[in-house]
Amino acid sequence: MSLRINVRETPEAVILDLSGRITVGEPLAELRDSIRESLAGDQKNILLNLAEVSHIDSSGLGQLIGSYAAVTGRGGKMKLLKLQNRVRDLMQVTKLLTVFETHNNEAAALRSFAQAAK
Repeated sequence: MSLRINVRETPEAVILDLSGRITVGEPLAELRDSIRESLAGDQKNILLNLAEVSHIDSSGLGQLIGSYAAVTGRGGKMKLLKLQNRVRDLMQVTKLLTVFETHNNEAAALRSFAQAAK
């Protein structure tokens, strides 16, 4: 199963709805390119909706970290939305939950970008 990415833009952030697996190979290139394209515009905040992501491998974690660095390097914020239990457990074990701000509600996540800008 490959990774599908749907891009939505809001005033607060670009939302990438991800579906599938974030694993080595083509899915990582697609994710990296989608984030780069999102950052090429005026928006510098990214919200990754992981509600339909069933698996992330070590390469996928590396890509999330690299993307986080790219976004914050541009003065933006990257946050995660709706982590499935398996993905949340992986993020907990790797201590990445201390790096990424996570949300279970899209509206609350978008409001958090606006609050951070104040």
